[in-house]
Amino acid sequence: MSLLTKKPSFVGGIHPADNKLTRDSEIKDIAPSGTLVIPLSQHIGAPAKPVVEEGDNVKRGQKIGEAQGFVSSPVHASSSGEVTKIGKFRHPSGNEVKGVKIDLDGEDKSVDFKEADPGELSTEEILERIQGAGIVGMGGAAFPTHVKLSPPEEKDIDTLVINGAECEPYLTSDFRLTLEEPEKIIKGTELIADVLEVDKVYFGIEDNKPEAAEEIRSRASGSIEVVELPTKYPQGWEKTLIQALTGREVPVDGLPLDIGVVVQNVATVKAIWDGVRFGVPLTERVVTATGTIRNPGNYRVRIGTRGKELIDQLGGLPEGRTAKLIDGGPMMGDTQPDQSTPVVKSTSGLLALGEEAAVARDSSPCIRCGKCVDVCPANLLPTSIYKSVESGDIEKAEELNTTACCECGSCTYVCPSEIPLVQWIVQGKSEIEKRKE
Repeated sequence: MSLLTKKPSFVGGIHPADNKLTRDSEIKDIAPSGTLVIPLSQHIGAPAKPVVEEGDNVKRGQKIGEAQGFVSSPVHASSSGEVTKIGKFRHPSGNEVKGVKIDLDGEDKSVDFKEADPGELSTEEILERIQGAGIVGMGGAAFPTHVKLSPPEEKDIDTLVINGAECEPYLTSDFRLTLEEPEKIIKGTELIADVLEVDKVYFGIEDNKPEAAEEIRSRASGSIEVVELPTKYPQGWEKTLIQALTGREVPVDGLPLDIGVVVQNVATVKAIWDGVRFGVPLTERVVTATGTIRNPGNYRVRIGTRGKELIDQLGGLPEGRTAKLIDGGPMMGDTQPDQSTPVVKSTSGLLALGEEAAVARDSSPCIRCGKCVDVCPANLLPTSIYKSVESGDIEKAEELNTTACCECGSCTYVCPSEIPLVQWIVQGKSEIEKRKE
């Protein structure tokens, strides 16, 4: 039996309740209203430089931030209105970053988008259109896509992996996008395969989404091998996904391109097709709004829409029932201090958790049960890292390959002593980076 007929997976991982409450909710449009706050840093790399001034009137799709260097990405207005402030705003990550505030005029006027036939474009022209559209990884990493699709010449890329796993509990935005816009995802996948000049293309999706797998399988005409994977978290981490689909292991300090693989999330693939074929920049994305939000569902939301304006359009939050608001999913998302932070290019979900789900627990001493070691997808020793960081022995933490942690939170999830292991590991990663700097 070949590798790809067994429902392959990876060593470790956990099985939290998936809570896919919105899996049957079709994508609906949320009209932009009020104001937009658009950060100029929505990607890994140098922040974009503002190219508008306070008092300027802008249209949807107009560039308001210019990329600074190769590893950077432009930013565009996601509706029409007046620029009323250029300054510091809170990003969902918790950082204060430079951004552009736009008071909307209610007309949602747009620039003229320039369509193109991808078949008549050179590879360089395709990459230029991807970069010009401001497309970045929409699965969470927000790495500029044109960079990812421009591997160094010495890297022999032979495999493209499309990540449709969506293993985080609650989130269903990628699932609905795959169900509702499979043609764009397939065309985007084929376009990427041509750019990379690869023959092997795998579409990885967990087996709790069989209808989405069938949509791609029935339309792809054999050009894409759809592989259903066991439902297990964090199946969507690119290193575990690559291991499951190809049997290859990404080196501890390496990248997928080191073993000949490029991975793209389904939402990114769809955005690539829109940007190359239709000239539409990345100004909106599908967001799963769920939890205690009165009208949960999957919504197409403009970048820069603040949490409160989105939640208000969805009926608000029940009085006294919401204890935590998260940008993303419950395992790897960022807790928000309030509803002022905006939707950004990497926002896959807005999750409001009730008190019963967000209760804080006191930790007790480690009992050395080894559960965290068993579930770690990166084959680390979470308790040893935790003790090293807690004691200030950062050199030891570095020896334990702390930086290889993907911050999935599986160790914290299974710890019977309620030790916030992943938080200690994240602190250790930060201390290691400071030492290197």
